[in-house]
Amino acid sequence: MTEAVKEATATTGTTVAQPVAQPVKTEIVDNTSNPAPLGLMAFGMTTVLLNLHNAGIYPLDSMIFAMGIFYGGIAQVIAGIMEWKKNNTFGTTAFCSYGLFWLTLVGLWVFPKLGLIEAPLTESSMVAYLFMWGLFTGLMFIGTLKLNRALQVVFLSLTILFWLLAARDALVGTKAGEVVGLIAGIEGIFCGMSAVYTSIAQILNEVYGKTILPIGPVQK
Repeated sequence: MTEAVKEATATTGTTVAQPVAQPVKTEIVDNTSNPAPLGLMAFGMTTVLLNLHNAGIYPLDSMIFAMGIFYGGIAQVIAGIMEWKKNNTFGTTAFCSYGLFWLTLVGLWVFPKLGLIEAPLTESSMVAYLFMWGLFTGLMFIGTLKLNRALQVVFLSLTILFWLLAARDALVGTKAGEVVGLIAGIEGIFCGMSAVYTSIAQILNEVYGKTILPIGPVQK
């Protein structure tokens, strides 16, 4: 208590209220980079390469396995964790999920070859696997209706791709299954390229500070 306050208190016999310190609000500005282009490019390039195989252009080999583990898999998980730091629930769920999808898919191919576990005993296992990923993607597509047109194309085409691949495995060994597999491969190339486009559009638009490649943001 200051001398002036003590003197006033002694003279009047009253207690003088002390000033209350006001809380200081600190605002943290996020200046980290946008991880979405990394995740989209990792997904897009790996998807194109796998579906070139599905279209019958080359066999399933270590190139696809390596892309699935390191770029389609690990890079997307990293992008998802970075989206978590940016408080983006959609981005976190999408990139972490699809990164782990690639890792599980490679596991389905590699584990039986290493003798660690049996391959799926029936095609119905892969049908269920692909169907559920298609269902998840279809539900995530609903979220893109509040984001932008480019992501809507990516998620809608990916939903179709998963269900085409499920149909291919359900029809395995038939002529219809071969035709559906070819259609899935072509559609998958389109899906992957749409993700590559969305990624590079975000990069170029940020670098140049204007719209170079439109992504069609939704009016909120």
